[in-house]
Amino acid sequence: MSLDLFHPVIARWFSRRFTEPTAPQSAGWASVARGEDTLLAAPTGSGKTLAAFLWSINTLVRAGAAGSLRDETTVVYISPLRALGNDIQVNLTQPLAEIRQIAATEGTDLPEIRVAVRSGDTPARDRARMTRRPPHILITTPESLSILLTADGSRAFLRTVRTVIVDEIHAIAGDKRGAHLALSLERLDLLTGARCQRIGLSATQKPIAEIARLLVGTRKEDTPEGTGAPKCTIVDIGHRRSWDLSIEVPGPPRGPIATHEMWDAVYDRVAALVRSHRTTLVFVNTRRLVERVAHRLTARLGEGTVAAHHGSLARRIRLDAEQRLKSGQVPVVVATSSLELGIDIGHVDLVCHLGAPRALATLLQRVGRSGHWLGSVPRGILFPLTRDEMVQCAAAVRAARAGDLDGVVLARKPLDILAQQAVAIAATQEISEDTLFDLVRRAYPYRSLTRREFDQVIEMLSEGVARRWGRTTAHLHRDRVHALLRGRRGARLAAITSGGAIPDTADYEVVQDPEGAVVGSVNEDFAIESAAGDIFLLGNASWRIRRVEAGRVRVEDAHGAPPTVPFWLGEAPARTPELSAAVSQLRGEIAERRGDRAGTLVWLRDETGVDSEGAAQLLDYITETVAALGCVPSHHQIVAERFFDEAGGMQVVLHTPFGGRINRAWGLALRKRFCLTFDFELQAAATDDGIVLSLGAQHSFPLESIFEFLRSS
Repeated sequence: MSLDLFHPVIARWFSRRFTEPTAPQSAGWASVARGEDTLLAAPTGSGKTLAAFLWSINTLVRAGAAGSLRDETTVVYISPLRALGNDIQVNLTQPLAEIRQIAATEGTDLPEIRVAVRSGDTPARDRARMTRRPPHILITTPESLSILLTADGSRAFLRTVRTVIVDEIHAIAGDKRGAHLALSLERLDLLTGARCQRIGLSATQKPIAEIARLLVGTRKEDTPEGTGAPKCTIVDIGHRRSWDLSIEVPGPPRGPIATHEMWDAVYDRVAALVRSHRTTLVFVNTRRLVERVAHRLTARLGEGTVAAHHGSLARRIRLDAEQRLKSGQVPVVVATSSLELGIDIGHVDLVCHLGAPRALATLLQRVGRSGHWLGSVPRGILFPLTRDEMVQCAAAVRAARAGDLDGVVLARKPLDILAQQAVAIAATQEISEDTLFDLVRRAYPYRSLTRREFDQVIEMLSEGVARRWGRTTAHLHRDRVHALLRGRRGARLAAITSGGAIPDTADYEVVQDPEGAVVGSVNEDFAIESAAGDIFLLGNASWRIRRVEAGRVRVEDAHGAPPTVPFWLGEAPARTPELSAAVSQLRGEIAERRGDRAGTLVWLRDETGVDSEGAAQLLDYITETVAALGCVPSHHQIVAERFFDEAGGMQVVLHTPFGGRINRAWGLALRKRFCLTFDFELQAAATDDGIVLSLGAQHSFPLESIFEFLRSS
């Protein structure tokens, strides 16, 4: 698409800022300008966000030049992360100011095009301001959009929305957040009385047709059941680009657990890399590790040189870390997935990843934070912490180089999400059961929802839960004569305060005294176990606890006193099936090649980017595995073994490298099968690479009997 179709001011601004449109921009603008639902799939740093926004900005500029720009919201941008939404606001404000300045120099007085963020971080005064004077472009999250669609004040300014942009849609497609957003988009269409144009953005998606169906719903499909091709223009530029990926194994050889000597060697190497680069991002898998790594790097690089960034830090601290990295005030930021998606954090030279990524998309997104500009090559170095992580890192790099991606499995008609959205809808208006059922079925995750299932949910919401003292928690009034639904008293409040698909973590807020500033949050268990005088890390700063209150920990600055590291629960995602298959394949190929040691070492360095020391350790680990087990556990060959613990209890270990999600389900099924077959209780545990069944000292079975049982299961 040519820039000639844009307003002259827009075209001149673009020509001054960029040499020419990128591939996703040229291809995407054409379908967006035609008003078509569009899914833009392109690598990080390819300009797809501007591809989505520029036509909407063009529409607003034309209205402003014609004097017809109203104080109403026309564009809603939805981000899965609050940090990404804040970044988009900054990246929109500057171009809009530049466009307005160009117009002024040419004699055209354009009115201000306002951009505002509405998320859980938004102060009350800003929320009230946007109700009085709505922004033209609203930036929000899936959860906040649902709240906005439920509250009276925000519903008023959402009625004028015409375009919805969903960024990083793959990040929510694979869980209940995707189903929740799909219903919210249908609710938005119901509120506006017209179909809003939907634009989706993603860098890592597979299968792309399923992502498109999630975006547009079933109303625009070839068949009523949503089994045909989605009526959505898919602009697929691909996700592959040049990558500079390598694996380093400094320090002592890797073992089953990470040692202090190994950690010291990794810290020293990362510190050396930080000194030799202008800006570095260090990614870890948990918030606890963020605090620990940031503290250790500070000891090596000096005070004020390392910033921490994770979801349990207050908004002002997260924004400060982002701005300090952009401006070059700090050379390194240690982060979790809070900085993983398409946030523009300046020219990051290098990404270090401590530990193994649990998904191929995670690796690509995180390394893609470096070289986030056209023509650059992202550079990432992985530091495995154990020998199993060494195999996983090598498999991930190999798969990424080959262009593999994780497959997304969409949530299928989650009824808990349906229940909360049904209450939210009925709390805002009286609606017929047939209309509500049709609305729900238009959301792609609910395409197969039956009327019986729908009626059962409505029955539960209208009748409540039966208890000894009567029925409670009924949220809907159901007019069975006219088949109408409306919210009962308190339904709107319940929908606003209990909506969303993110689990409630029951964290305690950390408040600094005497300023009263919120620092962040810690896990409830950590807060309860703490006492006045304890010192802990948060945001790479030491805090001394003054007292622990209900839901709040009051602290004061500990001025760098030696701290403990807080913990948070539920942070370790399971390895994806695609990465698990890559691990299995790499194990098998190393085992086949182990007879030619010199050739295998060269092959490993070329295939996986691992250094010489790491390649030797990989080969030795697989060789020892074959010697101990007789083969290498893989997707095609499962190994079972048993041992007896100190108390004489039998432990059965199944080497099943299918990933934690499959292994946990399999372990629970085996546990139940054992209980029903042999009439006794046992314990089961699972990791990404295996299942452990603890039979106890009082039960003992021949190994052959266990094998036969496993075969029959």
